[in-house]
Amino acid sequence: MSGPALHLAVELDGDGAHPAAWRRAAHSPDQLLTPRRVARVAAVAENAGFTLITLDDGVLPPGAGPDPVGRIGAVERAAFVAASTSTVGIAPVVPLTYAEPFHVSSQLASLDHISGGRAGWVVSEEERPEAARAWGRPVVADAGARARESRDGVEVARALWDSWEDDAVVRSVATSRYLDRDRLHYIDFTSETYAVKGPAIVPRPPQGQLVVLGAADRVPAAQLDVALVAGRDLAAVASGTAAAGTPLVFAEVEVALDTPEAGAAERVADLERHTPWTDRGRLRHIGSADGLIALLGELSRHVDGVRLHPLVLDEDLAVLSRLVLPTLSERRLVARPLPGTSLRSTLGLERPANRFAAAAVQEEAR
Repeated sequence: MSGPALHLAVELDGDGAHPAAWRRAAHSPDQLLTPRRVARVAAVAENAGFTLITLDDGVLPPGAGPDPVGRIGAVERAAFVAASTSTVGIAPVVPLTYAEPFHVSSQLASLDHISGGRAGWVVSEEERPEAARAWGRPVVADAGARARESRDGVEVARALWDSWEDDAVVRSVATSRYLDRDRLHYIDFTSETYAVKGPAIVPRPPQGQLVVLGAADRVPAAQLDVALVAGRDLAAVASGTAAAGTPLVFAEVEVALDTPEAGAAERVADLERHTPWTDRGRLRHIGSADGLIALLGELSRHVDGVRLHPLVLDEDLAVLSRLVLPTLSERRLVARPLPGTSLRSTLGLERPANRFAAAAVQEEAR
């Protein structure tokens, strides 16, 4: 545990965690992908005091059936949100099953520069075989093979972020030098399916290394800063936390809250008439704001943070902003991110030393 404060993240993809959430949204379906909508929801989360927002993604449309679906790429949305926010961390979900790790690392490093050091990365997988066709790649159908691609991809991205030392950029007008080439490094990575030489095409991120989040059963704990732990009850979450082996652990919690217009159970039942709420094995709270506050207090004994998945963003985010986060703040269970602070600093994570610079220092000391 990093300290007394519980870090709160919120997933902001689409209209909410329920596939039919659009039916209760405060906007028409054609407004979902507009810049105004994306910026407004992010602003609500930042003003509420969330530590981090995450943006789900995948190459295939989210869901199926009669519900309208669609999304803009998470990295693109994250970059847009980064320019319109100032304190909240921003972590797009980027699968590595088929994506090129070199390009992913460049996009995420750029995001960290745009946000002034507030970027994170949620590592995920493309499980549906149709995704391979969209990428024009052979299917990676085996769970072990998907885990391998995630493991290798994170290793490549982290190495590339270090391939520029912090002082590699010179920008000397007097000598007409932009770079110190001795501070750029090849990573020479070879996996079972590809090889990457490097160096990166983007300078080292402001944080040195972005905050990497993911499920500890899919990405080695040594490659993660934050493990995302699921579990249908407190005991399962506590067990997953104990086994995570990462610097920080966030619990995954789906929430449906009572609103002035309807009770939580009534709202869920209304959506269930159209589409079932997919069971992802996560802890789920359906009820009052006070009940969620009590649950988060219990979770704070086991985890460093919680990622909330609201049933319907337009309804639940308002309750979270008005009733939940202010009460948690008063009780000093959560702390609002400070302006000018990196995501790593907010989470209590040190800025890592550059591996190549550290190796050079060790070599000189011999």
